[in-house]
Amino acid sequence: MIFTSHGGVRFFIFGGEKLKEEKLQSKQALVDEIKEKIQGAESIVLVNYRGLTVEEVTELRSKFREAKVDYKVYKNTMMRRAFEELGVNGLEEFLKGPSAIAFGMEDPASAAKISSEFAEDHEALEIKAGYVDGKVLSLPEVDALAKLPSKEVLVAQVLGGLNAPIQGFANV
Repeated sequence: MIFTSHGGVRFFIFGGEKLKEEKLQSKQALVDEIKEKIQGAESIVLVNYRGLTVEEVTELRSKFREAKVDYKVYKNTMMRRAFEELGVNGLEEFLKGPSAIAFGMEDPASAAKISSEFAEDHEALEIKAGYVDGKVLSLPEVDALAKLPSKEVLVAQVLGGLNAPIQGFANV
């Protein structure tokens, strides 16, 4: 029970501890959600979205959705806690100001590719950092990852390279 006074009127609030416990549980559930997404992601890209219009954010979300990239805005403290609990080090320094996170769920280059392409056309989007295979990526490394061909193109190139000697032999 909590007693508060306002202008001589006393208010009695019951269940203050229960509300506090529920709030802590909801925060932990959010941290667990972030951790689950990090663990299931092939790559992560942190961006600063300040300055984007609602239409631009909608367009960005649509592009991410098409590529099966999960794009979310979380509080920096929740992301920081999830990184700490997973032992992900090096991304904390980038959690300043408005931050959104893109989880590349299938293709490691997809989140970086879409973020880089969108940032070229929209100066307001700033790529902060990336994370792939336990390594924090700087902005130039995220750009390099974005320039990699997709997984399907790489597989096609490898298969084409393997098939070329066989075709050459058949032609002879």
